[in-house]
Amino acid sequence: MQKYLKVSSLILITLAISRFIPHPPNFTSLIALGFYVPALLGITYIPIVVLSFAITDIFFGFHNTIFFTWGSVLLIGYLSRYFNETLLFRFGGVLLSALIFYLVSNFGVWITGVHGESLNNLAQTYTLALPFFGYTLISTLFFSFIIEIAYKLFKTKIGTQI
Repeated sequence: MQKYLKVSSLILITLAISRFIPHPPNFTSLIALGFYVPALLGITYIPIVVLSFAITDIFFGFHNTIFFTWGSVLLIGYLSRYFNETLLFRFGGVLLSALIFYLVSNFGVWITGVHGESLNNLAQTYTLALPFFGYTLISTLFFSFIIEIAYKLFKTKIGTQI
């Protein structure tokens, strides 16, 4: 239980820092954490990722697409276990995760009628979100590299102590 609380605190702090420091839109650790935490530590950590997201959303304000954004993080967490075999699989999985977040969250934007409700407006919603998706991809890869390096260093350190 103590390990779960320590890891949970680290997840919350990491997500909060990446969301609160000034950054380009959608440049956070959310998707990388949503993918890597359950992939490396197990699906029992998915709720803490979503809860950390929810806690930081308290400060940013809740919005009408919240269930789509939180839902996409849940989906990413559950899918991550299928991409844990190798480094290449994990990077493929994390890129797929960024795409899932883009598709699901922007579907939520469209379904709530922000840009209108026609299929034309669906295409417009996804088109208008492309610049944000670029930042999402860059940040997801950036934080994934950091997580991979930290995980490798941690495993190496633990391995030498055994």
